[in-house]
Amino acid sequence: MLRKVLRVLAIVTAIALAVGVTFSARVSAIFQRQHSTSQPNAAGNARPAASTSEPGGERKILFWYDPMHPAYKSDKPGVAPDCGMQLVPKYADDETAKMPAGTVKIAPEKQQLIGVRTAIVERQSLARTVRTTGQLTSDETKLAHIHVKVNGYIDKSYVDFVGQLVKKGQPLFTLYSPDLVATEEEYLIAKRGTKEMGASQFPDVARGSQSLLHSTRERLKLWDISDEQIKKLDETGEVTKTLTFYSPVSGFVSDRKAFPQTAVTPDMDLYVISDLSTIWVNADVYEYEVPFVKVGQTADMQLSYYAGRTYTGKITYIYPTVDPVSHTVKARIEFPNPNFDLKPQMLANVQLRINYGKQIVVPQEAIMDSGDKQYVFVVHDGGVFEPRVIRMGAKLEGNVVVLSGLNAGETIVTSGNFLIDSESRLKSAMAGMQH
Repeated sequence: MLRKVLRVLAIVTAIALAVGVTFSARVSAIFQRQHSTSQPNAAGNARPAASTSEPGGERKILFWYDPMHPAYKSDKPGVAPDCGMQLVPKYADDETAKMPAGTVKIAPEKQQLIGVRTAIVERQSLARTVRTTGQLTSDETKLAHIHVKVNGYIDKSYVDFVGQLVKKGQPLFTLYSPDLVATEEEYLIAKRGTKEMGASQFPDVARGSQSLLHSTRERLKLWDISDEQIKKLDETGEVTKTLTFYSPVSGFVSDRKAFPQTAVTPDMDLYVISDLSTIWVNADVYEYEVPFVKVGQTADMQLSYYAGRTYTGKITYIYPTVDPVSHTVKARIEFPNPNFDLKPQMLANVQLRINYGKQIVVPQEAIMDSGDKQYVFVVHDGGVFEPRVIRMGAKLEGNVVVLSGLNAGETIVTSGNFLIDSESRLKSAMAGMQH
């Protein structure tokens, strides 16, 4: 039994020795071949490795560089003087050799593994709608403030409440003024004197009577006495105790201080009349949207007061100041209001349509933002990805307008760019390891 066991052990040992001798011979041959390919020549430089050639011809070598310190370059093979690393070749058919820093080449299998997706850059017609709120107010260019230019007393008031609609030429109130009555009497005296002394043989007397008549007439006109009222004074020759004042515009009374038996002075605002045939809406526009809002643009408005109705107006002015609390700018929009449906102090929802024209647009997720610059990865043939700095414009609905840095028709990375960016940064860091 013992002999059989010893015989089996001897056979196994013999087989193991045979395999070991064969394997060691092959390994030795491999190492000898590798050693011979990198054996220094007579000049002390290593001969190029067999990988520098491909079936079909030699690959052109641009230069040799230290893989640990890529800034070190040499025009011939050898060893890096600093660290003793073997120099490696940079081939001319390497697509990233002459491209901007950070350009990387990624094999198709690796692209699929990291989920790279691309898109073609297009020039599109862009428009967006800015939605905001606004408040209706009177057209300030159509406000009439009613004053008298002489001291007196209100005798009668024909318009006696705020909100009343008045027409142009409608009587507002009558005024009694001692100064006005005295001027009327002076006017009638001057008129009679002109008749009596107009044919005087003394020219100075005739001119004096004409001058007095003219000055009193002008004084009445300066006090807003109309030509019709002066004509009536001429026809009747009687002084009128009270004179009637009329509305100069059509509109709604928004303020009233003219009450019967009230003393008034020229500095008093007796009535404020608002012409509401047009209405203003002051819409709040955020700071970043202000550059895209222009005078002359159209705007739509809806009111909860008239559900389902849309009013169209035009931007007529953009105010020069910013609200310090809301950081918005007022944009004034003018709307026609022929039926007086729009009333001051109403709140409105406003839509401003902004047209950007044709712009180069990319998806927002394609943009890498480092804080001081924004860039995208442009795809070239052969799996080459170039980082390209761009200048961004407006952002809208998941897209970004590119003002410079890209051309229509180029292909960019839209997904997987974070992993490409990591490899690009690593390559740039290695290229900068020279200090």
